[in-house]
Amino acid sequence: MAEPTDDDLDLGISLETVATLVDHARAVQGTEILEPDAGEGTEPDEPADSEDELDEDSLRAAILALNDDEQAALIALALVGRGDYTAEEWDDALAQAAERENDEDAAELLLNMDNFGDLLAEGVAAFGLSIEEIER
Repeated sequence: MAEPTDDDLDLGISLETVATLVDHARAVQGTEILEPDAGEGTEPDEPADSEDELDEDSLRAAILALNDDEQAALIALALVGRGDYTAEEWDDALAQAAERENDEDAAELLLNMDNFGDLLAEGVAAFGLSIEEIER
């Protein structure tokens, strides 16, 4: 059986988007909330580089910028990655994700999952793909 590719697999969200969100989530998870040191770093009015903007608020905004179907797919990937569903149960995971989304917004739900960036990567891996090999 051939390995699935992005062209064969329709998860309702592009794998590039998932990979970017995994990177963002891992960056956020890898750092505790730090208080900026007074007098060090950039001036308050100086715009931050995009790499410096990898915080929980920017991650939340990136998730909420997705359409409802993409948000549900993202939650479903995390559910598959967490082991709640298998890749073969994708439709059930997607239905559960859409139902949960009505009760709580996708960003809040995902940000409350421990290591959700890794869960997304595991969800992608359940479909025989590696998040590290996806072009960003």
